[in-house]
Parts: sequence; structure tokens; C-alpha cells
Amino acid sequence: MTERAGGVQCSIDSLLREPMSDNGRQQHIAIITAGGAGMFCGSCMHDNTWARALRAAGAEVTLLPTYTPIRVDEDDLSASEVFFGGVNVYLDYAIPLWSRIPRGLTRWLDSPRVLGLATKFSVSNNAQKLGPLTLAMLSGEMGPQRTHVEELAAFLSKDLKPDIVCFSNALLVGALRRLREQFTGRIFCTLQGDDVFLEDLAEPHRTQALELIRERAREFDGFLVHSRYYRDFMAEYLQLPIEKIHVVPLGIDFKGHDGSPDSRQNERPTVGYFARICHEKGLHKLVEAFGILHARRPEVRLKVGGYLGKQNRRYFRDIERTARAMGDAFEYHGSPSTHAEKVELLRSFDVLSVPTVYREPKGLYVLEALANGVPVVQPRHGAFPELVEATGGGLLVDPANPGDLASGLEELLYDADQRLELAKAGHANVRAHYSAARMAEATLEIFRDGQPAAEAVVSESVESS
Repeated sequence: MTERAGGVQCSIDSLLREPMSDNGRQQHIAIITAGGAGMFCGSCMHDNTWARALRAAGAEVTLLPTYTPIRVDEDDLSASEVFFGGVNVYLDYAIPLWSRIPRGLTRWLDSPRVLGLATKFSVSNNAQKLGPLTLAMLSGEMGPQRTHVEELAAFLSKDLKPDIVCFSNALLVGALRRLREQFTGRIFCTLQGDDVFLEDLAEPHRTQALELIRERAREFDGFLVHSRYYRDFMAEYLQLPIEKIHVVPLGIDFKGHDGSPDSRQNERPTVGYFARICHEKGLHKLVEAFGILHARRPEVRLKVGGYLGKQNRRYFRDIERTARAMGDAFEYHGSPSTHAEKVELLRSFDVLSVPTVYREPKGLYVLEALANGVPVVQPRHGAFPELVEATGGGLLVDPANPGDLASGLEELLYDADQRLELAKAGHANVRAHYSAARMAEATLEIFRDGQPAAEAVVSESVESS
């Protein structure tokens, strides 16, 4: 059975004011983000939007990429210098004497151009093959990448001198201890899917990596997450005090998301998928459910968009073989290269579904679909119940039942009044509660040492509904 979640009404007075540090000057925030090795990465795109929103709210923000340059479908705000350049990080690990070569002779490998080229031929980013390298990175000042740790710590503490540093994920925690020794400001960490990578590591690397993160993460001043689900989960998973984990509402920049709800429907009722093509995002689950729906309603169509990396091509070929029986009902449209192309793809859907295997901590694609007037059908786990409940923009279904997903899709595709009602609610509420400005407001409240009003009011409203 499907479950319809009603919209939650919660109003928050604007908290925007000039963010000032203790000495009265403009607050400077350094965000250490992780490049996505040439792909459109949800975390990169979040961090870039977050940085822009914080700047609009009055903060000074420096966005520093690590591993590779970031790739986004909007103006890139990141610095041109890349720390922990992926080529050198790998060579430090793979060749014992590489780290002893003077940095003046190896720094050229950290240039964005070289790193951009290297991503086309890079070592797999499949977690199952990266256990030893992950442990090396987590060892920080004691590991083979210690030169990079020292460089980042020195740059932040002596050159940039921000008031606050925020790491974009806990896998960068190897740099924390040395930074803590030199930097006098506060240091935070955003948790946004770290467990997904860790759980895919082979043993004993998974357990060892988790132990290292738990030990070192205690030195952070606080953590940011985007859902109450993930706050509770990560407090237990990383053995952290829950009061140190703050919920910041996920936010997107609505510029260019100009689609609005209407009663129109494609000539062929269309289910859409827009996310990275990989097992954990659950495209195979959607194809299975769509097959059930297609057997009942042969006129329906499934349009798929998203980045397809080399390591997932076999997975996608298996999906294509499964979909052959559906004829032209299955369409793959590749990965949009611009923001306008992404919006055009989203607007071509009647309903979106990304039935993740893992428990999604964010769900940017849900917000983007709703922002363009497209309702969603999502599994009842992870952050999805909170997103759907707060926006009223879709249905929740049993994650383990493909028939339930098929019924949820059919319900929205063939009930125009309900589809329009949910689309209107989602379109309005995502703008009311999940803007980039709201995300920046809540962040600055936390960085001022206060409880973010957005967290308190949204949580109260959802729990009382």
C-alpha cells in the first residue's frame, strides 16, 4: 500500500543578519570539499550551493577542493588550488619513497588540468578496492600522505586564517589532528553519506577504518547533517554525542528551476529517474517495478538520466538486457552537462523515483524534482519520509516490495488530480522550507553557538503532524 504524506506548515522568521566573528569583523568560513573525480557529485554540488548561500548571507567563504577539482552544473566557486591531489595521494601510498621527493618536483601533478586528465584513467573509486588507501588517508600525520596533511594545516592556520573550518565528510578526518594543533578556530564536519562508502569496504579494512574515524572524529567541535534520521544514525554509527550533531535543512538554489505544476501529462505517461547510475541508487529496483507496471500499462515510459562511471557499466548493461523486453518504453538520456539540460530532463517526467538501496541521508534530486513541479514516489526509509512529509510532494512505498513501488507509480500517473495536488504542494513547500538561504541561516546559527531555529521548528512541526 502507498502512504500519502501531507504537507507540514511551519513558518520561520528570517534570521539573516550580518554574520560577525567575536572581534566584530565579517566571519570567514573555509569549507574543505572533496572532488568527484570528474563526475557530477551531489556532495560537491551541495557544498558549492552552500558556499554561495553563505556568501549571500554575508559570510566570507573559501571553498577548497581536495583530491580533484569539483564538477558542478552552476558557477564553480571553488579555489583553483587542489589539496591532497589525487595523483600524488595515490603515488604516496603506492610508492614508498615518493613522499620523500621534494614537493617542488611533484606539485605540478596537483594542477587541475593534470587531475582532470587523470580522472579519465584513474584507479577505480570502488570502495571494495580502496581499503588500504583509505586506511593510509585516515592515518593522517602518521601515514604516507603526511606531507599533504602538513600543507593543508599550514595553509589554513598561517595563510588563510578563517574563523571556522568545515570538512565536507568524515573521511578527511586524517588531517584534523595536525590542524587542531595549529588552528585556533572551531572545526566542524558535514556528514553526508560517509557510511555508504565505509560499509562497502572489504574486511578487515571496514572495521579498521571505522575505528580510526571514531577515534579522530571526537576532536571535531560539531557536526552538520541534513536529516533527523541521519543525526540519530550517525550518533550511534560513529559513537558521537548526539548533542554535537546539528540538523541543517538541505537546500537548493532555485535559480533556473522555473518549472511549475500543471495538469499536463506526456502523451505516454512517464516515470523518471535522475541520479548517478549505480547499484546503491536503486535503478535496478525501479526497472523491476516498472516492468510490473509496464505489463499492466504498456503505454508507460521510463526515462533515465544520470552519470554512468566506468565501474558501473556492467551493472547498467545488465539493466539494459532486462529492459529489452519493454521495447522502446526504456530510454537512457545520459548525464546532462548543463543546469538547463538537467531542468529540461526533470520537466519531461510526470513523476520521479530514485528507490535507493541504502538509506539516503540527503536526497537533492527529490528537492530538484519538486522545485520543477514533478511529484515523487520514494522508499519509506532514510531521509525520504522527512522530505516527503515536510513538502507534501509525493508518496512513500515499501522499500522491499517492487509491487508497492509499481502501484505508487501507477497511482500518480493515472490520477491527474492527485498528481497535480502533490505537485503544487511540493512546489510551494520546497521553496518555503528547503531554500539555499534557509540552509545558510541554520548554518550560521550553529556557527554562532546557538541552536538553529530552523531545526527546532521544522522538527517540531514534522513530529506533531
